[in-house]
Amino acid sequence: MPDNKAYILGTDQEELDRLRIQHDVWRSEAIRGWDLAEFKSGDFILDLGSGPGYCTEELANIVGRSGKVIGVDRSASFIAHLEQTKEKKDLSIQALLSTFDDLQLETDSLDGIYCRWALAWIPNPKEILNKLRGFLKPGGRMVIHEYYYWTSHRTEPERPGLKKAIDAALQSFNDTDSEIDVGKHLHQWFYDMNMSVNSHRLMPKLAIPSSSIWKWPKTFYESYFPRLMEMGYLSDKDMEHAFSDLEDLEQLNYTTLWCPLMIEVIATR
Repeated sequence: MPDNKAYILGTDQEELDRLRIQHDVWRSEAIRGWDLAEFKSGDFILDLGSGPGYCTEELANIVGRSGKVIGVDRSASFIAHLEQTKEKKDLSIQALLSTFDDLQLETDSLDGIYCRWALAWIPNPKEILNKLRGFLKPGGRMVIHEYYYWTSHRTEPERPGLKKAIDAALQSFNDTDSEIDVGKHLHQWFYDMNMSVNSHRLMPKLAIPSSSIWKWPKTFYESYFPRLMEMGYLSDKDMEHAFSDLEDLEQLNYTTLWCPLMIEVIATR
């Protein structure tokens, strides 16, 4: 059954707003990946872990009325948001409430699959990828965007309070039954699945306080640091120091923030 509680950042309006900022930051990278995979009008595409459907909507504009995009997510509120978008904009979208384990689609029915930040939060990503392979038509392509090296996440200059909170976030991920840096396994998994890797690239993001990119990690901190305190990874004082450090860094003209390093891998069945 779908499990809304499994989302570490929740599914409320605040998270919808944060995800919109995140999508805006990564939109150009997603479009580049879809272009490389030659997603086009008339295609049937799966958006795995669609969330509220910001990428699903973009993909629906690519495939047009002759194609279809299936947005699958385990959050009922996210799927409801996607349904509203579908109706409001009259897009060729199927919003599907399902876990990845329970997902059932026709064999050889998809031209493409897109997945961003979904495999890092499940315990069986290779198994799911192998399952997805069966849904692809021969020659169909997967575009995967996942974390490659979350430990790259740091600021310059470094501040101890903020560093402690960032390290605590990573520790909280490592204490789960999933792997945050799932992207580093993709090449081997595709090889094992007898899929051909067409292209790959690392996708670094360097933010400065005045940039739109800065809003991506900042909104993550604002959402997740309080949760870290609730889970016992940070104290009240720790969180206070982290946000004080962040505020100080925002006043410096030379601050940089290296966001967690991402990878894109595109593979063909």
